Amino acid sequence: MATELIEHLEQGVLTLTLNRPEQLNALTVPMTEAMLAALRRAAVDTKVRVVVITGAGRAFCAGGDVKAMAEDDATQHTLESRTLQLREHMESSRLLREMPKPTIAVVRGAAAGAGLSLALACDLLLASDTAKFTSAFVKVGLSGDFGSTWFLTQLLGPRARAFALLSPVVKADEALSLGLAARVVPDAELDAEATTLARQLADGPSIAIGHIKANLNAAEQGVTLGQALDHEAIRHIRCGMTDDHQEAARAFVEKRAPKFVHI
Repeated sequence: MATELIEHLEQGVLTLTLNRPEQLNALTVPMTEAMLAALRRAAVDTKVRVVVITGAGRAFCAGGDVKAMAEDDATQHTLESRTLQLREHMESSRLLREMPKPTIAVVRGAAAGAGLSLALACDLLLASDTAKFTSAFVKVGLSGDFGSTWFLTQLLGPRARAFALLSPVVKADEALSLGLAARVVPDAELDAEATTLARQLADGPSIAIGHIKANLNAAEQGVTLGQALDHEAIRHIRCGMTDDHQEAARAFVEKRAPKFVHI
């Protein structure tokens, strides 16, 4: 059996490819466990500066494997054990959002259900013009996982209710206008654009990027303005004490591109 998750690290960019193309990369237990393990390693590995998640073939991820769900004998497991396993797997969404490294979802074709949740968990969602987005959970009698309701509410506000309850299929251009996608490019240009975007972030000031993410995550979690200012003050001063800031300041004066230290 082919590896369900392919990991490739090159020049600081770790690419995780969901690899069940014939099943539109529907998630299995081995795949989600491998993804979680890879993200946990990436979060602390100094050789990884950017994480890219994508899908093999013509889709990003169609969500959970509905065929496997239909064949599952729910009586073989307790509610508690199944809940604990799912909650463990869902840590992938938190890591994509909260690790101190930029994360990019590269989406072509379908991003549905948990696949959509994982894509929205990333800092940036780069979409092909073939991409289609849908919640899908209500269509299979489920309520949503991998952070679906949190991410949709953050991005869509009151419109999240219609998106979750009615599960429309949203094409790439509409996803861009709604704020679900950060950028849409022609499908033939998707891989090259993803490489350029990942390279830009990997070559950037990694300490500052981590602190920017931390500030944004704190703001999303509902801190007060005063608390946000406190976070910004200490992180801004911390970044100002780094070699990266000193190098950027010198480069600005010397009218050249900075060369950041990669740690």
